[in-house]
Order: sequence, then C-alpha cells, then structure tokens
Amino acid sequence: MASRIVNEDKPNIVFILSDDHGAWAMGNAGNQDIHTPHLDALAETGVRFDNFFCTSPVCSPARASILTGKLPSQNGVHDWISDGNIGDRPIEYLEKHLAYTDILAENGYTCGLSGKWHLGHSRQPQKSHSHWYVHQQGGGTYYDAPMVKNGELINEPGYVTDNITDDAVAFIENHYDDDSPFYLGIHYTAPHSPWIGNHPKELIDLYEDCKFESCPQEPIHPWSIELTHEVQKAPFENLKGYYAAVTGMDRGIGSILKQLETLGIKENTLVCYMADNGFSCGQHGFWGKGNGTFPLNMYDTSVKVPFIMNHPGTIPAGQVNDDMLSQYDFMPTLLDYVGIEHAYTETLPGNSFVPELMGESTQNRDHVIVFDEYGPVRMIRTKKWKYIHRYPYGPHELYNLENDCGERKNLIDDKRLTDKVNDLRQRLEKWFITYVDPNYDGVHQSVTGEGQRGLSGIYDQVGHPFVNSKI
Repeated sequence: MASRIVNEDKPNIVFILSDDHGAWAMGNAGNQDIHTPHLDALAETGVRFDNFFCTSPVCSPARASILTGKLPSQNGVHDWISDGNIGDRPIEYLEKHLAYTDILAENGYTCGLSGKWHLGHSRQPQKSHSHWYVHQQGGGTYYDAPMVKNGELINEPGYVTDNITDDAVAFIENHYDDDSPFYLGIHYTAPHSPWIGNHPKELIDLYEDCKFESCPQEPIHPWSIELTHEVQKAPFENLKGYYAAVTGMDRGIGSILKQLETLGIKENTLVCYMADNGFSCGQHGFWGKGNGTFPLNMYDTSVKVPFIMNHPGTIPAGQVNDDMLSQYDFMPTLLDYVGIEHAYTETLPGNSFVPELMGESTQNRDHVIVFDEYGPVRMIRTKKWKYIHRYPYGPHELYNLENDCGERKNLIDDKRLTDKVNDLRQRLEKWFITYVDPNYDGVHQSVTGEGQRGLSGIYDQVGHPFVNSKI
C-alpha cells in the first residue's frame, strides 16, 4: 500500500469509541428525537460514513478487530470477554497480535486510553499505551464504576461517562504541547445497559415527553432472549435511559472538542467517532445486538455502526459517504492517513479508504463487499444483497436490500434465487478461507453469545479452554 502523507507533521489522533450505539441513534443520521448536538457538529464539519459495518456484532470481537485489523477468526476473540479481565488469573487476549497503537508508538506517538478495554488483563497497560485509565470489566453501573487508575482497582465516585471525559481532557492538557504527537482512545461505556436509574436527572428529563417515534416497539421477535423480555416490562423508561446515555456521552464529546479548540490544536487533531457494534431498541422486535437473539443475528441494526472522521482544513466538511466499509479497514486507513507504512498492513483483510475520505477516489466502491462473523454465523453484504450462513445447519437468510431495506422478507427458499444464494455463499467461503487462521476459526468454536472464557482454539497458560459461560 502506498503511503499518503496527509500532513507533513503527523496530527494528534483522538479516537472516540462508544458501546452499543446504533447508527440510527444520532441527529445527523435523521433521528428527530435524540439530542446529539456535538456529534452532529462533528459530522457537519467532517465526513459521516453511512455504510460502515462492524467486524462482529458484539463488543470484544469488534474492539479486537479495530485494534489489530484482524478478523475474530484471525485474533481469536469471538465473544464478549467474561473471563480474565481481573483476578488472580488474568488473560491478555491480544498478547500475540500487533495493534495499530503499537505501530503508532513505534513512530513517536504517545498513546493513552481512557475508558473501556474489555480485552483481558485490565490492570496491565497493553498495546503500547502509556496512559491507562480503564474499566475493570466491560460495563455495568454508571455510578461508582469499577475502574483501574494508576494500576489500582477502585470504585470511581461519580458518573462514569463524566469520569472518562475528565480523564481524557486531562490527558490532552498534559500532552498537547509535547514535541511528539499523541493518540488518545476515549472508550465510553455508554450507551450500554443499564438504563434505568443510572443517568443524571437532567439527561432523563430531556426525554420526559418524547414519544420515541424514531424507535417504534415492534412485536417480540421469536428469537428474542431475556433482555428483550426484561425491557418490555418498561420499554419507555428504558428508551429514556438509552437516549440519555447517548446524550451524556455527546455532552462529554463536546467537552473534549472544546478542549482541543481552547488549546489551539483543533486543526492538528484527527477526531474519529465510532461504535463497537450496532444496537436494536425494539427494531425487529428485540433489544440488543448480535447476541440480542438466539440464533445470533446479523440485522443491519446490529452490524451497521456510526462512524465520523473530522480534521478541520484537511478532511472535506459536510460530506456523507455511502461506500461499503468495515472496521477491518480502519487500521490500514489510520496508518495511511498519518503517513506510516508498515508491512503488517499488507497481510490484513482490509484496505485504506483514504482516497474515499478525501473525495479523491477514481474507483467505484459500489461493488465492494463487507463481511461479518459471530462465531459460526457469517454474513456477506453488498449494497443490494445480504446473505447470512449459519454453520453447520442454518437457518440461513437472504435479503434483497434494494426492495426490502428493513430485512422483513427472508428469500432463502425462493427457488428463483438459488443461483444468487450459491454465488454469495461461494464468495463468502472463499473470502474467509483466504484470511482465517485455522487455529482460531469461529466456525469450529462454541460461540452462543453468552461470553468467552479463555483463549480460542488453544489452551492458555493456566489451562483455560475456550468455552461459553453465562454470568
């Protein structure tokens, strides 16, 4: 991949990652109910990507893929991490895998992380982060949250969204005038559950009279699991909490953007906003993401994520890009953007989309296909078609998104489309065969959406096999 140095002086990087934020839940994406003024402004002065997909529709695999550029079946993280975060037998799930933060650090960046890690051994800084303020687990209560601060396990007083923001603002204050650039990952736990009784009253009050027309509650999906049935006891109270969590995070993003402007480094800072996976708040009749149903699902509400890139004076302003892109494209794009060449990126499944970002592309990406996996469930998606294959026995799904953007009519049994199914399945299997590491192949893992314990495909240093366990 040819290097494209956008700025001779490498910019600072602020990467904001949210947890369970549906692409539909932003004002700039057309939601009339939700309050996201700072995300809206970020999109209005940058590029919003309208067809951006996660690599796996659950948090830990998506985060591992973002960091390493590898699929779950290459890095071995197939489900949310339920074991080895803290305690006497911690597991460093990405120990053997290179992250883009490692490469940034090798090239002079000071790397910091504020917020959610959820990739094991939370107490120990990993992947070349010199600043490490992280959640001990993956989420939970928003008040007095369990955090790791200065290497110690604490319960941090206050609202965790504000605590993460304050830590991020302090990091920027401490490093904005360094001789070297900084990278800061700001990983909010918002808007992940819980939603009731976990958010400031002033945020909840914003939605007191909201009719939530942007999120109608549909009949319960036959594959729905416990979360959906629990939420249905008080759907509008949960909607208030979900929307409040997004708005609280947006308020924090506003503080971060203000800090960049106050310190005079706004024009020399690339700001990216992304969610780890999508989320349904009643769409399709369930609450959750890929593991919001069983069998595990690949609806667009689960696999499509919000993504914005903003760099004043460099990235075009006010653009909406509808190219088909994936989280596995992010690592090569980020390194390309800051002018770092590395042989590692040549082996990855993703490609840099800097030309598309800059409006300079001469190729038509309409033909580009994105792929998702969640254990034994795999998806191939074009702009028009989506095919979902569940190994080994199904059920499988086929949707014509041109005529059925809501994925209401499964065409898998339509005999007239047999050739289309066969073509999509062959392309899906060929792509995964090209990139999968047989040791980590999700098709052979017992992924049910209830959490990953131990390392995939092998036994770790303390004898943990890869199994699923509900907690």
